[in-house]
Amino acid sequence: MQQRKVIILGSTGSVGTQAVDVVERATLPDGTRRFTVTALSAGGGNLELLAEQAVLTRAGAVGTAADDAGHLRSLIASRAAAAGDPGYMPEIVAGPDASTAIATWAAGTENAANVVLNAITGSIGLAPTLAVLGTTAILALANKESLIVGGQLVKDAASPGQLVPVDSEHSALAQALRAGSPGEVEKLIVTASGGPFRGRTRAELGGVTPAQALKHPTWDMGPMVTTNSATLVNKGLEVIEAHLLFDVPLDRIEAVVHPQSVVHSMVQFTDGSTLAQCSPPDMRLPIALGLGWPERVPGAVQACDWTKAATWTFEPLDNAAFPAVELAKEAARRGSTCPAVYNAANEEAVHAFHAGRIGFLDIVDTIAEVLREHTPDSELTLESVLEAEVWARRRGNELLAGKA
Repeated sequence: MQQRKVIILGSTGSVGTQAVDVVERATLPDGTRRFTVTALSAGGGNLELLAEQAVLTRAGAVGTAADDAGHLRSLIASRAAAAGDPGYMPEIVAGPDASTAIATWAAGTENAANVVLNAITGSIGLAPTLAVLGTTAILALANKESLIVGGQLVKDAASPGQLVPVDSEHSALAQALRAGSPGEVEKLIVTASGGPFRGRTRAELGGVTPAQALKHPTWDMGPMVTTNSATLVNKGLEVIEAHLLFDVPLDRIEAVVHPQSVVHSMVQFTDGSTLAQCSPPDMRLPIALGLGWPERVPGAVQACDWTKAATWTFEPLDNAAFPAVELAKEAARRGSTCPAVYNAANEEAVHAFHAGRIGFLDIVDTIAEVLREHTPDSELTLESVLEAEVWARRRGNELLAGKA
């Protein structure tokens, strides 16, 4: 067990802030830090927090998507002085490609990262993902969209064992899969909380509001992921991700509703046994496992309390009310640029929903319409993915304008 150097991309988001907490608390048996942060990156929405994280971790480099290096430098200098560390100033990278640059910061030197956590939200995480996979670092992937839209591009770029999932569901699957060989796997069962609208019919979903969609019963996530959980688009993306990560056919991946969010996913084996990974709903566990993989980080979270009574329930997914999962499977079966179109159309629809321009049901309906019109590119390249996303966003917004 050795100390690992870590880069965190998307450090001011929900996963990123929890990753910083994991890094600050984790120690080796001799009391020294288990992880040290070599670099951080984030969007430009919260430069104050980014500066605070930089001073806390003493990262060697800090990147921001905001083209405002001077402001970030000033914030870091002020916080460093207040913390009694006036000499601290990292290398600053600013601009839209900052995360991609930070992803490979110091690669090939003694400061190179052992593991890079990609916690960026959205398909903008694809370029950083590919950049990391061009190094020797482990990629702890919380940015599911980059794998989904990149598909075979990402898989081909990854060395054996280089890609480690951080989503709680896929971390659970990876843990359970260690119990058997690939040929013994019958089915992957991805659990879903059901979101804030579990049990409602399609007719009952027509008038729900953005504020209601953001009231997730279990997890504390950002607006995009929380809304995706309400529509179950997030579960659709996770089914595609499971298919790509573990090479299990789509018809052998099933989503099941589990409101308590304690069983994070299950693997059913050919002999009839099913193994489940269980823990309280705390993202610090899969984050810690992703950073330390394949070793566990002691004390990452509190375990289940078996001295207290608890009931866990499971329900079949209502595909009529929540068609996003079956639509995602359709996109994955068509392959090529279709998953990228599914994701891009969804992102535009979610923005329109929160802007009050469309209704809740219009989100998935728009994804379906854009997918129906899309002709997949015959060759999957980074350029074809980016072009498909641009088309899907433009076409999605055209359709959304007609729904307003």
